[in-house]
Amino acid sequence: MDSLRRIVAIGGGTGLSALLSGLKRYSYLRANVDDGQPRVDITAIVTVTDDGGSSGRLRREFDVLPPGDIRNCMVALSEDHDLLGQLFQYRFASGRGLKGHSFGNLFLTALAHVTGDFTKAVRVSSEVLAILGRIYPSTRANVTLEAELESGAKLLGESRIGRAKERIRRIRLTPRRARPLPAALEAIAAADVVTLGPGSLYTSVIPNLLVSGIPKALRRARATKVYFANLMWQPWETMQYSAADHLEAIERHAGAGLVDCVVVNTRHIGGERRRRYAAEKVYPVKVDLPRLEAMGVEVLGRNLLARTEKVRHDPAAVARVAVELIERARKTAS
Repeated sequence: MDSLRRIVAIGGGTGLSALLSGLKRYSYLRANVDDGQPRVDITAIVTVTDDGGSSGRLRREFDVLPPGDIRNCMVALSEDHDLLGQLFQYRFASGRGLKGHSFGNLFLTALAHVTGDFTKAVRVSSEVLAILGRIYPSTRANVTLEAELESGAKLLGESRIGRAKERIRRIRLTPRRARPLPAALEAIAAADVVTLGPGSLYTSVIPNLLVSGIPKALRRARATKVYFANLMWQPWETMQYSAADHLEAIERHAGAGLVDCVVVNTRHIGGERRRRYAAEKVYPVKVDLPRLEAMGVEVLGRNLLARTEKVRHDPAAVARVAVELIERARKTAS
């Protein structure tokens, strides 16, 4: 059996960046490191439906895939996080046409036009940042996210969906038949563990599962498929959702039996942080264990809470769980 451990992390937004930031300490690409930790081959598959802010402007003006989430993932995996990472995250505060854009977004857009291929631009940018893994957009297609709300109304565009004041019934991609990159499918087939999330359910996690071929590849893969449940409700998007409700939404869009294990937070969220969220009518995601077990998944509870002002996943904690599951998968396979 190949001794190299392999993980594929699927998602977008700050949740995926947090996981990748924690995982990079285990990367087999780290030079001259012998800390006794497992060495892991890291692949990220990133959603490309963002149409707001700098990414949305570049997408409309230059007909490129939205670079923002991919830029964040590159910085999270960067070996030189301090200098080049700060450069890629630098956001122009003024300047006609520049205000609001990040340098990394502009760099990716320019490189996509120079190379004629956004995927190649991501690869070259990754080499510049010396990232400790690989990053693929979930599709090369210029897709738009469409949501059907509980009232039957439809919204087009991720930014509009994020501002909706109504619960979501279903989301779709336009065009419908977006295809994944062959390299992304190959990474899924070779993985020991595939993670979904943490991150926004309807705008960061599920859009990747709407790309034709990805759910099928996940079902065929020998990997353990893991969903990192969110810590808090997301305003309107997942208000009153329990962990089982999140999983049901994934199955509603990608079919039942896709996830093997759901990882949930066990640390109490209280004090000032809870009061601040409660003022916005946002509360922690309930872990309804009987429902989850009835859905045929293993539930793994861990302290995942970062010591930050906002309620966020701790990068080191989620990475430890992912590596723990990789080691377990390897033992089972052997």
